[in-house]
Amino acid sequence: MAALARITHKAHLPFPASTTTTTPSKPRAARICMSLQENGPSLAVVGVTGAVGQEFLSVLSDRDFPYRSIKMLASKRSAGKHMTFQDRDYVVEELKVDSFEGVDIALFSAGGSISKEFGPIAVEKGTIVVDNSSAFRMVEGVPLVIPEVNPEAMEGVRLGTGKGALIANPNCSTIICLMAATPLHRSAKVIRMVVSTYQAASGAGAAAMEELELQTREVLEGKPPTCKIFGQQYAFNLFSHNAPVLSNGYNEEEMKLVKETRKIWNDSNVKVTATCIRVPVMRAHAESVNLQFENPLDEETAKDILKNAPGVVVIDDRAANHFPTPLEVSNKDDVAVGRIRRDVSQDGNYGLDIFVCGDQIRKGAALNAVQIAELLL
Repeated sequence: MAALARITHKAHLPFPASTTTTTPSKPRAARICMSLQENGPSLAVVGVTGAVGQEFLSVLSDRDFPYRSIKMLASKRSAGKHMTFQDRDYVVEELKVDSFEGVDIALFSAGGSISKEFGPIAVEKGTIVVDNSSAFRMVEGVPLVIPEVNPEAMEGVRLGTGKGALIANPNCSTIICLMAATPLHRSAKVIRMVVSTYQAASGAGAAAMEELELQTREVLEGKPPTCKIFGQQYAFNLFSHNAPVLSNGYNEEEMKLVKETRKIWNDSNVKVTATCIRVPVMRAHAESVNLQFENPLDEETAKDILKNAPGVVVIDDRAANHFPTPLEVSNKDDVAVGRIRRDVSQDGNYGLDIFVCGDQIRKGAALNAVQIAELLL
């Protein structure tokens, strides 16, 4: 229960006008004192120099995650670099077979191929791996976890047993969607969900964010845009998500929403369809979600449910036409929900439309992984 309490500690704070993080500041010395604990687990961050790896460190610090030691792991080209974390200097180590000796929890965000190679090695060493890639999400027996949604999936995974385990972090678009849809699903049972995503550059990593910034300057200056990451102009444009298109016409990102929702909800019969689009937004994804229910649910009841849902904040001011935006949720922990309205294409109160925004790097990746680690404490 203490771990679940940590998940909800920021759940119902209204967003200020500023787009800076909602995490309350603490004296620097106090943060370090609270985090470095002899009885805490030993940590490793794999892919520490990447965008999500850096966010892992930020979230660990913000949430005063207790640890007795931490390893900074990355590729050979990053090895030897110095990093400062909580006023202590660390040298980035090359990820190797023996990197996980004595490591209790490893947070992975270095890509699927690295996870497939080193994840099982870490587990064999007795490490509990929280993996941010897609490598193990649909593997039977590997928990796919959003702590506010299905913490029970981790039952049986415990620290201090000497037994390693894999836990998968869902895809960012799935996390953001289900943070809002699940409380409504619990109340009225979703039988069909239609999702349209508007995904930011952050979902493709730091290089994509840098290219969007570069392209914006180039286009405004009348220069041809540099198109290395996506192969086409991103600035002032939008296009189908760059994930590979499958034989059924859906791309991999869209099918992740379909398959992961069914696994997380433990419901193979729920109908899910998705269209995923890249939009020229720097950070934070937006999603339009249409829900069809087995039981009636009116929009006012839905608002009340969402206002009381952990990790969710409602921004739904019709008079002011003020609803969630990516800017408002950037660097925030909570997922914002608005445009809560009855689906007029369905009779009665059996359908709702909602609009959801969440920080892809934060709740869509690093925060969710750290919350999973917190459940292990």
